[in-house]
Amino acid sequence: MALLFMDKTLHSTNTITHQKIWAIAGPMILANLSTPLLGMVDTAVVGHLDSPIYLGAVALGSMLFSFLFWGFGFLRMVTTGLTSQASSGDDDSQTRDVLVQSGLLAIIIAVLLLALQAPIGWLAFRIIDGSPEVLAEAGMYYQIRIWSAPATLLNYAILGWLIGMAASRSALAVVLVINLCNISFDLLLVNGFGMKADGVALASVIAEYCGLVFALALLQQRRLNLTQIRLRDELRLMIENRHSLNLHGNFMIRTLCLIFSFAFFTNQGAQAGDVTLAANMVLLNFITFMAHVLDGFANSTEVMSGRAIGRRDATMLKRSLQLNGIWSWLAACLFSLVYWLFGSEIIALLTSIESVATTAESYRYWVVLAPVLAVWSYLFDGLFVGATLGREMRNTMLFSTFICFLPGWYLLQGWENHGLWAALMILLTARGLSQSTYLPGIIRRLQ
Repeated sequence: MALLFMDKTLHSTNTITHQKIWAIAGPMILANLSTPLLGMVDTAVVGHLDSPIYLGAVALGSMLFSFLFWGFGFLRMVTTGLTSQASSGDDDSQTRDVLVQSGLLAIIIAVLLLALQAPIGWLAFRIIDGSPEVLAEAGMYYQIRIWSAPATLLNYAILGWLIGMAASRSALAVVLVINLCNISFDLLLVNGFGMKADGVALASVIAEYCGLVFALALLQQRRLNLTQIRLRDELRLMIENRHSLNLHGNFMIRTLCLIFSFAFFTNQGAQAGDVTLAANMVLLNFITFMAHVLDGFANSTEVMSGRAIGRRDATMLKRSLQLNGIWSWLAACLFSLVYWLFGSEIIALLTSIESVATTAESYRYWVVLAPVLAVWSYLFDGLFVGATLGREMRNTMLFSTFICFLPGWYLLQGWENHGLWAALMILLTARGLSQSTYLPGIIRRLQ
């Protein structure tokens, strides 16, 4: 197990090479790929049941937890940025403090979510649209999955720290444990025990706690003795560290805007009917799969940008963006090509419900276009995370959501679901363009 921490290639020199990029991005791509594969398994498991109700319920339930859990994804991003900058020096205590304080924040948030689960659920299901049957199944999904909150948020903090330390193989191992357990329990509970949306939710809960146990064992291997932590001192330091808290707040706003956009997309699909909702969910798996691969190069950019900022090395930063950008663009073009040539076959793998498959096929060309439009937003996300530019990341997301995406949807309503997909493409494009305007200023600060 100790071999998982031998990701040392980035520490040797300041020079950025293709080999160093793949040393970080390769394991993270494998880790990230397992997450959309899990989503596809969720879709396929309920997509082959006897009604689209269960597919719609999992779509709405997953959307709700995108707000509850992904909304706190800043725990991962901020931890990565602060850790990568701290690790550019020789003081290991700084990186340890980042991990402990992020973990404490994760626990506090999780306790609040569990304490407020009833009013959160009540409010959420007053806002979400869907048929009574779909909402009933989604409500059952919510009541079960909410109990994964402590493990999920702690896993975010630990993964962020591992990525920031360039321990990509360790992060890969944690994610694989979570997702392989999730897939196994999905198949067991739904196909074996006859459960439906509730089985998918329970599988997620069990898997997150399995992953947390494994992650804590990895930290113990790194000789991080968590039993010696003085909670009062660490809590005081966390409260006093206003820079970190501001980062968490700005990254949270950014993440909530992104999740709101996809939740709005899902909700508008639900208003068009259960079949359109299910078809959009099938196609969103294409975008999710693409996003998690591009996130591997974003993770590489996070680590390298953080090190460059910590060392005030403009050459290292520019080289990182150049090489990561090349690999990101090649990956995006490959995704567009695969979705163009084999999109119909992928849809058939995800659902056997003829009406859902036919509807998804009619909107498929949007997911062919998505990778080449979205690629730059993922690359610049990596830069902003590594450089801990929370305010700038927040502002570009607010602009893309409320000045570009929502007005675009409003003006394109006459295109119905095609207009909804076109608005999503506008969002993906606006993110990358608005982020790119900050690049010259970031480089100037290091020169």
